[in-house]
Amino acid sequence: MASDGDPNLGFLTRRDTEVKLPRATRVKNKTPASIQITAEQILREARERQESEIRPPKQKITDPSELADYRVRKRKEFEDLIRRVRWNIAVWIKYAKWEESQKDFARARSVWERALEVEYRSPTLWLKYAEVEMKNRFINHARNIWDRAVSLLPRVDQLWYKYIHMEEMLGNLPGARQIFKRWMEWQPDTNGWLSYIKFELRYGEVEEARNVYEEFVQCHPKVEAWIKYAKFEFKNGLIDKARRCYERSVEILSEDEDADKLFIAFAEFEERCKEMDRARVIYKFALDHITKAKAEDLYKRYLSFEKQYGDREEIEDVIVGKRRFQYEEEVRKNPFNYDSWFDYIKLEESVGNKNLVREVYERAIANLPPAEEKRYWQRYIYLWINYVLYEELDVQDVERTREVYKTCLKLIPHKKFSFAKIWLLAAQFELRQMNLKGARQILGNAIGMAPKDKVFKKYIEIELSLGNLDRCRTLYEKYLDWAPANCYAWTKYAELEVSLNETDRARGIYEISISQAALDMPELLWKAYIDFEISQKQYELTRQLYDRLLDRTKHLKVWISYAKFEASLATRNEGDEYDLSEEKQVFSPEECLERARAIFERAFHYYKMTEPELKEDRAMLLEEWMTVEKSFADSTGDVNLVQTKLPRKVKRKRPIKMEDGTPVEYEEYIDYIFPDEVAMDPNRKLLEAAYKWKRQKTSVDEE
Repeated sequence: MASDGDPNLGFLTRRDTEVKLPRATRVKNKTPASIQITAEQILREARERQESEIRPPKQKITDPSELADYRVRKRKEFEDLIRRVRWNIAVWIKYAKWEESQKDFARARSVWERALEVEYRSPTLWLKYAEVEMKNRFINHARNIWDRAVSLLPRVDQLWYKYIHMEEMLGNLPGARQIFKRWMEWQPDTNGWLSYIKFELRYGEVEEARNVYEEFVQCHPKVEAWIKYAKFEFKNGLIDKARRCYERSVEILSEDEDADKLFIAFAEFEERCKEMDRARVIYKFALDHITKAKAEDLYKRYLSFEKQYGDREEIEDVIVGKRRFQYEEEVRKNPFNYDSWFDYIKLEESVGNKNLVREVYERAIANLPPAEEKRYWQRYIYLWINYVLYEELDVQDVERTREVYKTCLKLIPHKKFSFAKIWLLAAQFELRQMNLKGARQILGNAIGMAPKDKVFKKYIEIELSLGNLDRCRTLYEKYLDWAPANCYAWTKYAELEVSLNETDRARGIYEISISQAALDMPELLWKAYIDFEISQKQYELTRQLYDRLLDRTKHLKVWISYAKFEASLATRNEGDEYDLSEEKQVFSPEECLERARAIFERAFHYYKMTEPELKEDRAMLLEEWMTVEKSFADSTGDVNLVQTKLPRKVKRKRPIKMEDGTPVEYEEYIDYIFPDEVAMDPNRKLLEAAYKWKRQKTSVDEE
């Protein structure tokens, strides 16, 4: 057998070294069991089957020798434990209490002292040590311990409390008072002082308590301390002294963060004393001197007070004050919220105090917008507008209004942007004061520093109302030098000359205007020029204007307007009365219609040959042509001439493509098929026949 073993395997066979893995269990029946076992049942069975706890047997000591052996063994265990965990206070306490249970107080004190040498900063050690002495009625020992404890740990309030409590229980009141005085020298927190005061009051020492209160408010000059002091005096019926306490506290703590509580307590004290006027004065003084962030509760108390004791006007004053507080909070959080400033100003204006209104206006306009961009200034500028209107209309202070206007105009960065409204309001103000020179100076500065359409228009309107035509012409020239593309200015300038019967000047202005390289609304300018020539009965010049306009644009409206003009000459002859000295211009209806037809033919040929894709414009042109033919008499107009050219409307679909050219859906549109297109396309006849057959079939099906 030894020969079968492998030396590398310690002469073990391969079979001996094989690891036999457990065979995988196969679950034959996977259906749920009829009796289900819950976790609660498993825990309950484990609890029932748990063996009872093994406890050491109780030892009974029957003679002194056994007791001595027990004590020696126990002390050795404690000493060994202390050597291992010297800093564990719980072990020391347990050791000392065991010695106490053995009535060996000398050894117990020795253990306590040894523990204090290790960690005298532990209040627990001192408390347990003193409690042991008190429990066993060693009073002097306890006093000694308490005295040492408060000397070493004067900031631990519990030691003082326990020391004082022991002396008070023993009836040693002078000793307890002396301990309190020692404690107060260390300036403890509020609870320590209040405990001292309560101690004195328990034994009826009111004067001593007052002295303690005096020291208390000197040590802790806080609102709560003064309120307690005042309530103490009020409780003892000394109203004058209580009021004096409140007055002293207000002098000292009027700027304190909790001053609102002090004022509320002071006002409630006066209210209890039936001094309503004093209470009202205190509330108003507080609202004037306290920070707005702390005044919310004060406003509520004041409003409640006025509802109970005040009249209607005083209640309204409180409500206004509360709203004023709310607006102050809003503008404090966001000084650039100009809507809040508007509401605040409106409130002050409703009250009617001019000085307060001006103060709020000055505070509001002092918050310049954060950037020199017009969008930031658009709301801000209305603060100035309201300010000047208030000074002019409500206060009626002319000089101050003028100064506000000047300050506002200096403040605006005119090189970047300006406000025509301010310039115009300032000029109108000077006009109301009969200061024409000042108004002209303001408008002139506006044109020089920040020219705007509104300024030019208003300045021209003023001068025109005064009859200064030369100034108007000068202003129009400056206007057009500044904005040569402004068709409105060109038109109004020409209309001014027309109103003065300066026809040649007006025509020259129109000619200069249409020769400009760029115009903002050229169609209005050309229309005004054409209407001017028509009003002057210069029909040939009007035709020339239309031809010049058609050289620039072939818009459908131009063709239609030109044709209608020619057609309208027939009706103009009937209403016009000419002087025999003038050249008589008479046009027969046939001649007018022929001219109009010629223009329509030119337009139709243009759209057909040059712009064939503008089928809708061509169809609209034919509709207008049809209207013109119908407007003439039957003998003159020829509707059939147009009907032969009218298109047929057909609904079609075309794809709507995305950016990459992929069609996503189809939309319907109206297509126009003209007769000449049908004649040119041989396949159209087949389509027409199919369309006709479709209509007949549809009508038969409907029948």
